[in-house]
Amino acid sequence: MEEKNIGRILAIDTGSTSTKVGYFVDGKLLFEEKLIHSAEEVGRFKHVMDQDKMRRDAIMGFLQKKGIALEELDIVMARGGLFAPVRTGVYRVNRDMRDVLLTCRDGTHACNLSAVIADDISDRVNEVRYEKGIPAPFGLCHAYIADPPMADEMLPECRLGGIPEFPRRAFFHALNSRATVKQYLRDHGHKENDVTAIVAHMGGGITVTLHRNGQVIDTNNGLGGDGPFTPERAGTCPAFPLIEMCFSGQYTESEVKKKILGKGGAVAYFGTNDLKVIEDRALAGDVDCETFLNAYCLNIAKYIASEAATVEGKVDVILLTGGTANSKSLCEAIRRRVAFIAPVEVYAGEHELNSLAENGYNVLAGTVRIRRYDKSAIVPDED
Repeated sequence: MEEKNIGRILAIDTGSTSTKVGYFVDGKLLFEEKLIHSAEEVGRFKHVMDQDKMRRDAIMGFLQKKGIALEELDIVMARGGLFAPVRTGVYRVNRDMRDVLLTCRDGTHACNLSAVIADDISDRVNEVRYEKGIPAPFGLCHAYIADPPMADEMLPECRLGGIPEFPRRAFFHALNSRATVKQYLRDHGHKENDVTAIVAHMGGGITVTLHRNGQVIDTNNGLGGDGPFTPERAGTCPAFPLIEMCFSGQYTESEVKKKILGKGGAVAYFGTNDLKVIEDRALAGDVDCETFLNAYCLNIAKYIASEAATVEGKVDVILLTGGTANSKSLCEAIRRRVAFIAPVEVYAGEHELNSLAENGYNVLAGTVRIRRYDKSAIVPDED
């Protein structure tokens, strides 16, 4: 972010067992912390949305520890939750959004907490300012989300499934994948988002997305059993064996879902979701670990190649990002398989907080369109 950005932003990203928070002042990240929530702490709550007060208190504790006064905040940015269908972009948190997230109408995940907590904190900021008679340079403090994970800009032919009841749905790392494309554009001197890029976000979940001129026109459902297998997810499974497992009487519905999401991938084979452990074992001569890593890279490469077919191979760049992109050997193995399509560049790590702040500064500067979420609309806020 450029230093010309003015304002104070709190960014919130809630995950399954952690809450990432960042505090930005005039475009610079002053404080960042990953607040860990133990299994025991999370396990006290019957439903994920019941964790809102616990998580909010943890964030307030972070602000207090860092000496950040609530009245200093100009805007609160949050990771988007599960609501669909929507477009990518920035949305102000409103009642419709809160209702859908709190009831988990479109899906259950800890990311649903981010916008609700951000909205509560922004309300409290305004209350404190009013009580203390403190002026607000940017007006009332509001909460916004940017690039929610179920953003759907897929081409009609990419959305159609083999059974009418099972259309392909978007669920991807929208925030980080779009931030990665934006960083690539800056690095290469593009004034406009005029590239066709395939982005592979590789972490506990893996999503491969096709970006064309700023829109995500193809992707996989990284939370719904669609895509490459990951350190802890099964990815796309053969249908008949899966059906037979479901009707075998050996597993409950929740146990089958857990096999696909949480106990799949590396966890199913080796009991760990730490790819570094598997890499070390492969280097030490463990053939099973070596084969798994070869298959892991091959599956990601296959999905990259399949999305290249969507645009007839006319791809400008392939970008590898996420935590696993820190592994040079795995990135090189993927690069060897897909470099025939387009150049491959690596942007290791996850950049959600910075992306949220960048969108927040655009809001404060008035340089971005604020979209309105409507839970009753088929495609909310169409152009």
